[in-house]
Order: sequence, then structure tokens, then C-alpha cells
Amino acid sequence: MEVSQIQEENLHILHIDMDAFYASVEEKDNPSLKGKPLIVGGNSRHGIVTTANYEARKYGVHSAMPIFMAKQMCPKGIFVPTRMNRYREISKEVFNILNSFTDILEPVSVDEAYLDISTSGEKNIETCFEIKKEVLENTGLTLSMGLSFNKFLAKLASDWNKPDGIKLITPNMVPEILLPLSIKKIHGIGRKTAKKLNDIGVYLVEDLLELSEEFLVELLGKHGTEIYLRIRGVDNRKLEIDRERKSLGTETTFEISTRDKNVLKEYIYKFSLEIEKDLTRKRIQGRTITLKIKDEDFKSKTRSRTLEYDINSSDDIYKISSMLLDELKVSKKIRLIGVSMSNLSSLDKVQLSFLN
Repeated sequence: MEVSQIQEENLHILHIDMDAFYASVEEKDNPSLKGKPLIVGGNSRHGIVTTANYEARKYGVHSAMPIFMAKQMCPKGIFVPTRMNRYREISKEVFNILNSFTDILEPVSVDEAYLDISTSGEKNIETCFEIKKEVLENTGLTLSMGLSFNKFLAKLASDWNKPDGIKLITPNMVPEILLPLSIKKIHGIGRKTAKKLNDIGVYLVEDLLELSEEFLVELLGKHGTEIYLRIRGVDNRKLEIDRERKSLGTETTFEISTRDKNVLKEYIYKFSLEIEKDLTRKRIQGRTITLKIKDEDFKSKTRSRTLEYDINSSDDIYKISSMLLDELKVSKKIRLIGVSMSNLSSLDKVQLSFLN
């Protein structure tokens, strides 16, 4: 397809997603791992998969899966521990390359970002291939990308041709290209919203398009208008170069309650990685770590610690959160655990870790 045929002037929002990033870094550092099913996340039975390469994914292995389950599904898999310091090092190299193409960049995590390449000085499609070439030559890693006219469609496109793919979604392709997709693919439709829609027989975007805006608002509240517009190709969200937040964090509710601290700490470790991603995206750091648990009787407990220095690494977050867990008396099984960070500040300040 000719560039002139795809309304390229409208396609300026680029979403990039490194392919199986942690696993790819491990393969880069140890080429003997290439072509073999590789699972990053350690070898402990109570561990959680951080990521898996595409060979392992063929067996059904995916991130956040318990290690014991991954071993059952992929008995010949190679399990390696997570090395966040190394991944951050490679991530910095990748983002240095991305920043050389545009100043309008929104980091989402260590391996994902949105770029506005409208001022790159080249044809946008040429810029895409140049970015892929620069990243591959300088890091040895591949990435997948989606190019479109808004964030929703760009992110959707980047997942289309993984790994090492590129997908363009033009205005004249919408909404037809969305029709066969599951509603779960639509940004803003989470598990609860999907269930509400499934309950009335809506599973595909094609079904969703039949509903009026008024009906969606009645069913989903003001969020219904966003969904109504989004599946018609309208997404007015701007790239978030910088935005203040008072706190950030994550939590999970277990299907089976547990009092095993090893299991709880594995979840704390996963949360620490997620929080670090969010901190990286926002270019912020924090001083206060809060641990929250809820037992099988639905009684909640929290413990917090405010540090002397700002931190933003998963290692530091994990160490503090684990200390807080050890301070708690866990007499009953836990059904929910969460970690959050507050007392946030800009990453542009000099950062010191009191744990170093």
C-alpha cells in the first residue's frame, strides 16, 4: 500500500511495545537461551511468572501465572530470576533512542511508550521503520508498534502483528476493523464492565455498536459515553508528558485465602515491579510505602513507613513492603493484599536510596 493511500498525515500517534522484553534481555545476554521456552520469574514453587518468551507462550504460559503451574504446562521450560536493574539499563538505552525522534513521549512502563511523531521531520511510516532499525542495531531487541490517529487505536494496532510487527489503522478502517474483536480489547472495558455487557449478550464490538449512547450511559454511567465514542474511533486523550498523582499502588484479592508469607511476598514482589513501572512512566518517586491486608473475616490492617529519602526502584519497594508484612501478625488467612506509594515527587530531583 502506498503511503499516500493511507492518509499518513493523520497517523501521528505511535505506540511501541518491546517484544517479551525481560525474556528478550535474558536471551540477549545469554544467546544459548534463544529458541528455547524461557520463563522469567525465578524457580521457587511459590513464585509468579514475570514474563515468558514466545516459545513458552505456545504452552499457555503467561505473566502473573504461578511458577508451579508454568512448570506443569511447560515442563521443559528454562526458569530464570528477574533482574530489574539489567532491564532498567536496557530500557534507558531504548528510551534514549525514542527521545532522539521526538520530544513528545509518554512512557507507560520500562518496555512501552506512546510517541507523537508528527514533528519527526520525516514521513511517519519512514520514522517507524527507522525507530525499529535503531533499536535493533543498538540493543539487539525487537519491538512491535502501532501507528494511528489516537492512543486507543495505536495501542490496539501494536498488539496486532507481534512479535516484531507493525500495524497501521487509518480513519477509513474504523469501525469495520473493530467489529470482530472482543469487547475486552477496548480500552476502558475491564472485567466488571465486560461482565455487565456479557450479561446482556454483548461480547463483540459488533454487538456493542448496536447500543445507543443513552443506553450505555444508563448501564455504565458517564463512562458509557467514552465507550460509545471509542469504538467509533474517537479518543481525545493527550499524551501524558507529566501529571501529578498523590499516590499509586496495586492490590489483589485471592481466589483461595492464604497465610503463607512466601506466597504473600511473591505478590508483593509483583506489585513492586508494577509500581516501579508506574513511577517510571510518571517520572516520579516517593517516600511513603503502605502495605494493606484484609483477612478472611474481612478485617483490614495497614502498615506504613515514610523514608528519609525518595525511592523508585522495585527492589527498595519490595524490601520495605516485606518488612511491613513481617511486622504484621498474620493469624488468619489473608484474602487481599496491596502495596501503595505516596508522598510523591518529581524524578528530576537527586535520587538517593537509603537501602544502597
